[in-house]
Amino acid sequence: MNYIPRAMEPLVERTASEYSVVLVVGPRQVGKSTMLNHVIGQAALDVERVTLDDLTERQLASTDPAMFFQVHRPPVLVDEVQYAPELFSQIKMMVDAGAPAGSFWLTGSQQFRLMELAGESLAGRVAVLPLSSLTQGENARAIGRPFSFDLAYWKQREREVAARPVTALFEEMHRGAMPAVDSGRYTDLSVYYGSYTQTYIERDVRRLLGGLDALQFSDFMRAAAARCSQMLNVASIAEDVGIRPEKAKAWLSVLEKSGVVFYLHPYSNNQLKRTVKAPKLYFHDCGLVAYLTKWMSPQTMEAGAMSGAFMENFVVSEIWKGYLNAGIEPPLYYYRDHDGREIDLVVEADGELHPVEIKKTASPNKGMARGFGALDRSSVPRGIGAIVCAAEKVSALDGDTLVIPTGLL
Repeated sequence: MNYIPRAMEPLVERTASEYSVVLVVGPRQVGKSTMLNHVIGQAALDVERVTLDDLTERQLASTDPAMFFQVHRPPVLVDEVQYAPELFSQIKMMVDAGAPAGSFWLTGSQQFRLMELAGESLAGRVAVLPLSSLTQGENARAIGRPFSFDLAYWKQREREVAARPVTALFEEMHRGAMPAVDSGRYTDLSVYYGSYTQTYIERDVRRLLGGLDALQFSDFMRAAAARCSQMLNVASIAEDVGIRPEKAKAWLSVLEKSGVVFYLHPYSNNQLKRTVKAPKLYFHDCGLVAYLTKWMSPQTMEAGAMSGAFMENFVVSEIWKGYLNAGIEPPLYYYRDHDGREIDLVVEADGELHPVEIKKTASPNKGMARGFGALDRSSVPRGIGAIVCAAEKVSALDGDTLVIPTGLL
């Protein structure tokens, strides 16, 4: 299997030279340990590797953390560290005793829980880096930078990367962005995502929730996937699955904590009082959504009722991952008010609000930017906006609105 270079590699190298502890978190099978092993190998570092999937190693780490680090002396890479949270207190003592930068390389699948544990035990001592599935740029070996409203950047990007037509984009969405799939290791998507879902439920969800009806949780994931790119309606999901809203809310929290879904919250301030309060739900990987919602081919997905939702989820996820890979908390929101005005994405950066509309069309028009004016009532000035769509070339509708091909993200 060929290694796919990751956009986060320079950030990992930089933080490992400054912090004693580097913790890479994210969903299963997104390439956390593979990336760290590659960075370590490229730097020719002498780092021992150990995985807590090994039950013997897990037992030692949980019951005697001090002995664990005598057996596995730093610098050491510990994979799936969520299985032995007892290690964090021991790591803290070793860091406080003078462990140098790059002593502990950690990975884990329970994203928010590990961030919480690291914050409690290793505040100021650890670099926490969330990794998600591949971006378009990573898959095409043409890594870009976080989403920009600089026309010169996009013109340069256009010279480096050929924007793909909408059909190719839906093929990419249907395939998903898991490294094991994009590298060619696995070719049967139904088998891969079926196994992925089963493993996720059995190993991550059960650990977080205890006793669980696996079939019911599968139905719940399917109901959530059917509502990607929509405002969250917990009661509706619960009704579909036949569970209480409180349980549906707890299960959504598990999906978020384990890096399967994320939310865009509505942008609001004192001058924008009529905005809605519910967040919008997105999945990190469109391939998992396609599997859960049973779209069997990219052609039927493109022609189906969810095609717009898939396109929006795809674009928002690409932009979200671009910020994560640069070590930046995504400054992303959406806008919707009680008068029905809506903006798919609002990027707050450099003291300005940048509105973005996401469309499947290859022929954008000025009417698509009509809602951008809703931000003019905000105390934060409105900056350059963009229509992200299936256009073939970078262009502009006017001096305030860029046209950015989705295939260049």
